[in-house]
Amino acid sequence: MKKYNFDEVIPRSGTNCIKYDAKEWMFKTDDVLPLWVADTDFRTPDFIVEAIKKRAEHEIYGYTFKPDSYYNAIIGWMERRHNWSIKKEWISFSPGVVAGLTIAIETFSKPGDSVIVQPPVYFPFFDSVKGTKRKLIENPLKIENGRFTFDFDDLKSKIDKNTKLLLLCNPQNPGGMVWTRSELEELSAICLKHGITVISDEIHSDLIFEGHTHIPFSTLSEEAAKNSVVCMAPSKTFNVAGLASSLVIIPEKAKHARYERALNVGHLGMGNIFGSVALEAAYNHGDEWLEQLMDYLWENYLLLEKFMKQHLPKVKVMKPEATFLIWLDFSAYGMNDEELMKFTVEKAKVGLNNGGRFGTGGDGWLRLNIGCPRSVLEEGLERLKTAFCQI
Repeated sequence: MKKYNFDEVIPRSGTNCIKYDAKEWMFKTDDVLPLWVADTDFRTPDFIVEAIKKRAEHEIYGYTFKPDSYYNAIIGWMERRHNWSIKKEWISFSPGVVAGLTIAIETFSKPGDSVIVQPPVYFPFFDSVKGTKRKLIENPLKIENGRFTFDFDDLKSKIDKNTKLLLLCNPQNPGGMVWTRSELEELSAICLKHGITVISDEIHSDLIFEGHTHIPFSTLSEEAAKNSVVCMAPSKTFNVAGLASSLVIIPEKAKHARYERALNVGHLGMGNIFGSVALEAAYNHGDEWLEQLMDYLWENYLLLEKFMKQHLPKVKVMKPEATFLIWLDFSAYGMNDEELMKFTVEKAKVGLNNGGRFGTGGDGWLRLNIGCPRSVLEEGLERLKTAFCQI
């Protein structure tokens, strides 16, 4: 068994990567340690790199289609990792999960319809709704026993005849919740009762910590399958977001046909050669690598948790059940969002995500990415300690 080295520090500056080369644009200074953008600093697995190199050796990169082996890789991965038996005819494509969400919004609703979003949540959700001229309805999450959960009473109070869609973040970003079966079943029942289609962003579904199980929304019941669109990708798992290849799974035949029609109007269905090659390699050969990654990420989280308890006890850490993103409550320091970001950038010299961008419930919080070599995380934590211990 090959042992992968997640401690390796790989310089990324000068590669046009957003995390490092867009620091000055984001933070108005280049002098920050970036722990923000939701990709990792780990080397893309060798089996993916080798597959891309092999395809690149054939020096014609013309029009291509997705072979049966592509679909079989997806089907096998879903069966092994998520106990989900899917069919080829359910699978469609998107350049990215946000693109898939947006296409689905445009396909299954019309301008002026209401779309429910559950903040604090991945902030492009808001742009996808507003940018398509739909009405954004917020159903904020509650914190109970240190984790997010749904507020079903609030949800039911927000639904009217114009409510057509609900955008679900499953697992949840930024909190890292893996929704339980009972939580999802109650959510599904409400949406089914009111004819609301669930569009489920499941991009973090592979990144599940021990003791938790990801439940694809469409597996809840036959009715849920007919009432849902599931968006997934290998991008977060295997650090291939730049290859712009995601998948959309729609079990209901008529919905699938409508989505495909919208996708093909924009000639978006082909994707790119190397994205397809990477996806196939990832899903055929990625199991052992992923197991090692999750072990490493959990050790990173335990390091962060211990560090905060010892050195920054005023910071409340939401314990993740999935993802490499940690949701940190700095509200005890009494700063508003602008002040908190300014202090973190100028005094700690660490680049994190501003909690306010995630919507209602995000004020006073910051999102930190632990998908990095341990030495980088340690440096970031030390910088935060030095700065906040002066307050």
